[in-house]
Amino acid sequence: MEIRELKSFCAAAKFRSMSKAAESLNVGQPTVTTHIKKLEEEMGMILFDRVKRPIQLTLAGQSLAALATPLVEGIEGLKSKTSMAEDTGPVLLASTPDIIPHALLQVVKTFRLAFPEIHLRIQSCTRADALERVERGEVDLAIVPGPDRMTDLDFRPLFVYERVLITPKGHPLLKTPLESLDEIANWPLILMGPGTRTRTYLEAEFRRRGLTYDIVMELDSMDVIKRYVALGMGISVGPRLAVDQDDITNLGMVSMANLMPVEQAGIVTLHGKNISKPAQKFIESMQRSFTRASTAR
Repeated sequence: MEIRELKSFCAAAKFRSMSKAAESLNVGQPTVTTHIKKLEEEMGMILFDRVKRPIQLTLAGQSLAALATPLVEGIEGLKSKTSMAEDTGPVLLASTPDIIPHALLQVVKTFRLAFPEIHLRIQSCTRADALERVERGEVDLAIVPGPDRMTDLDFRPLFVYERVLITPKGHPLLKTPLESLDEIANWPLILMGPGTRTRTYLEAEFRRRGLTYDIVMELDSMDVIKRYVALGMGISVGPRLAVDQDDITNLGMVSMANLMPVEQAGIVTLHGKNISKPAQKFIESMQRSFTRASTAR
């Protein structure tokens, strides 16, 4: 039993006519007649009473039509539903809490204006978690600093960013050049949670130097961290991209490019993974956005 035979049968059952069924299927009438005769032979029963016009379904034909029609309609809808998924996504991506509200935000705004039909699903997590989700196939891509190992991952660089010391206005650390991490360890710290890239590096350096330090607040948002720094609760270290121009009114900022690594962030995908059309459109949109931003600078 073949799908084309069931399609011819269902069309004939619907129109009660071999010729109208052939017309609806855009095939010749002999083709529909052949399909139905073959189906009757395979099932060992008569499906249509052809004595009268329009032709009538037998009891066996009625039973088959009730079962086969939803099946054929479902198969017919597969192509359109599959095509819709290929056009609308969703695109699943993971990124870090410092990139999502800043570097990623403007890209998403631009992308949604250009492709309002494509659905984006964004997951906030640490860099390590984002890379693992890419490796497990749970997300299409991650926007994070480049992976340390590239065995199963592809990396397309987007932008470079440095880390900065963030303090309240008029803080003593703003008065002289910052020459050592020792100076930072002497002050109350407000940092992102454990496992985040900046904190991991900072704590590793503190321990290596034998420094004692005091983390007075752990938060999951650089934007919230900036507010508490402005209140004088402590100082922080974070990516420059998380400090907006408006923040300079209430905060002090010092480059730490001489004390901590400068990062290159970009798009991470699983090597050999098929990238859907919506995901590819998002990747291309990101690349254009950061290329324009780099050119403007």
